[in-house]
Amino acid sequence: MSDFAAISVPGRVADAAEGITTEELALAARNHGLPLEALRYDVTPPGLHYVLTHYDIPPGPAGAWCLTIGGLVARELTVDLEGLRSMPATTVRVTLECAGNGRALLTPRPVSQPWLVEAVGTAEWTGTPLRALLAEAGLAAEAVEVVFTGADHGVERGVEQDYQRSLPLSVAIGADPEVLVVYEMNGAPLPPQHGFPLRLIVPGWYGMAHVKWLRTITVVGAPFTGYQQRAYRFIQQPDDVGEAVTRMAPRALLIPPGFPDFMSRTRFVRPGPVRLEGRAWSGRAPVTGVEFSADGGDRWSAAELDPPDGHRWAWRRWQALWTATPGPHMLCARATDADGLTQPLEVQWNRGGFANNGIQRVPVVCVPPPSAAVLP
Repeated sequence: MSDFAAISVPGRVADAAEGITTEELALAARNHGLPLEALRYDVTPPGLHYVLTHYDIPPGPAGAWCLTIGGLVARELTVDLEGLRSMPATTVRVTLECAGNGRALLTPRPVSQPWLVEAVGTAEWTGTPLRALLAEAGLAAEAVEVVFTGADHGVERGVEQDYQRSLPLSVAIGADPEVLVVYEMNGAPLPPQHGFPLRLIVPGWYGMAHVKWLRTITVVGAPFTGYQQRAYRFIQQPDDVGEAVTRMAPRALLIPPGFPDFMSRTRFVRPGPVRLEGRAWSGRAPVTGVEFSADGGDRWSAAELDPPDGHRWAWRRWQALWTATPGPHMLCARATDADGLTQPLEVQWNRGGFANNGIQRVPVVCVPPPSAAVLP
């Protein structure tokens, strides 16, 4: 039996009447989502961008930080930050979304970080194309995958580990999208919570692929089977093999209009025209349309989607005009991409709570303006 077995328990699904656990609250306190009103920014300020840290944020390097590239290569490379910065740089605007976004909305609820819909953000990432580094190292003919190891270390489901993920070689050396080893976020050095001093950016893929605090890159000749590679799969039962979680499913989010009730987050709007707006994205194909509903999804109307702006891997703004009438309403939005994939009203459940791109629901109550007689 593992030394950690009594504490680091297997994944589980909440009982029907079970509320959020204190362990989940502890996770939610150290991680955070995007305040939905921050969807107004084309590029998310770093402090508002979602954060998920599996273990601890490692301390900053006491000395020079070096990235090692080894394994099935012609020559092992060790590159420091100055060396990376001296190479041709690329800046790409990329939307990142946690694979578990929406997990807490599933029934039954997989017990883990209890995301609602806010685990997303968009930044401009600057760094060195991974394929340039691999080309300099020289790939062996038998190379199959590339493994990325971060400096964050901990125990998960009884397994002591560094955080490690791999990419198929075709993705690692691909040009569309181009994977980056980055050192800047929005034109400044990476903040500690976002991977300082180096992290991986894999445009279009869910957040688990974007390894932070990157220390080593290892080219291997067989599929990597480390814990984090096995954990992110769509499964129904614990012993299922399942399909790997990779690219982001289409999603649209709405900036809740009006003003909120503190606890319930129910929104209040005035009668008449109300401008709705938000963002939509997909890691599979460009978003081609967004619709909104004011009655919980029974009837849909087309929204106006901003034209493409050259940022293929970032979200796009959408807007619509809704005429609010007195009473309660349930606002929703859904996106469709160029592959014909549309957000579902109901999603297929899985044990990890991954890729829940069911439509967002925003309860709104339309109320008249306050009477002048009751104003202070």
